[in-house]
Amino acid sequence: MSKFWSEVVKTIEPYVPGEQPQDKKYIKLNTNENPYPPSPKVLEAITQEVVGDLRLYPDPSCHRLIDAISKCHNLSPEQVFAGNGSDEVLAFAFLAYFNEGDTILYPDITYSFYPVYSNMFQVNYKRIPLDDDFDIIVDKYKANNDGIIIANPNAPTGKALPLEKIREILEWNKNQVVIVDEAYVDFGCESAVSLIQEFNQLLVVQTMSKSRSLAGMRIGYAMGNPELIDGLNRVKNSVNSYTMDRLAIVAGEAAMIDKKYFDDICYRIIKTREWVVCELKNLGFHVIDSAANFVFASPASIEAKKLFLELKQNGLLVRYFDKPRINNYLRISIGTDEEMKAFIKGVKLILENE
Repeated sequence: MSKFWSEVVKTIEPYVPGEQPQDKKYIKLNTNENPYPPSPKVLEAITQEVVGDLRLYPDPSCHRLIDAISKCHNLSPEQVFAGNGSDEVLAFAFLAYFNEGDTILYPDITYSFYPVYSNMFQVNYKRIPLDDDFDIIVDKYKANNDGIIIANPNAPTGKALPLEKIREILEWNKNQVVIVDEAYVDFGCESAVSLIQEFNQLLVVQTMSKSRSLAGMRIGYAMGNPELIDGLNRVKNSVNSYTMDRLAIVAGEAAMIDKKYFDDICYRIIKTREWVVCELKNLGFHVIDSAANFVFASPASIEAKKLFLELKQNGLLVRYFDKPRINNYLRISIGTDEEMKAFIKGVKLILENE
């Protein structure tokens, strides 16, 4: 601990991303990356931009990208904000909508960046327990609060909250910002974007890292009423007006336009996921219903941590969370059919040696 650190930096516990090891070749099923390349149109757009105007600053308004997003979701450009990954968008949302000392609500098992941001921006938070089946208990969000954040589908469980339940939360919390974090929405969950015109306190956050294969580009965006979007822009332009580079802007635009490629890739991942679920259940795993590009599963005949370590030793990376209630589960990203067959084969070999 440095004597030069601020009091906030001394007390925060940073988010820990999934491993990106360099020591040997792994089948990486630990960071929910898309196993397929981005749309060919993305590569064309990037190539054109590389030989174009990289010497110039990017458009700070990201208007080409925002226009493409707004058309895809039937919104106006004034209802869309684009940022350097959805994590940055979420950070800006904390600054834009919550005051120091406010108390916000989110599930006890969810994306672990939420408490990091809460502590960094000195916002109090209350973790609302999921039920025994890892479902969100909607009635628990009908309580005094200064804001709500829900990941849908949730992470790391992959469970989806039906749209009518989101509506129920919004109906009760009309004076508080409700953020629905939809990083995995394209793999089997109904988006809350359709509720934006009805509820002016709703902010929907999405990313191009998962379903559009652009994790390396860092493209996130938020959708909501123009007042909410203006708040995000005020924060952005007080931190860094150029949060998105020229390549990310054109790549994101191309990815949004190529809907056929997007649909095809999502379908392939969903189909592979269902095969993996069936295989794991046949091996005795308890598998949580998933609407994401990963599954959350608990082995029956071996401890999850031991399985995690043995898989890693055999070149198969999955994610293990040593936390209460979920410390006997593994989160397994969905790769290609070949990668998932290798994963199932590796699991079988380990279980046979138990």
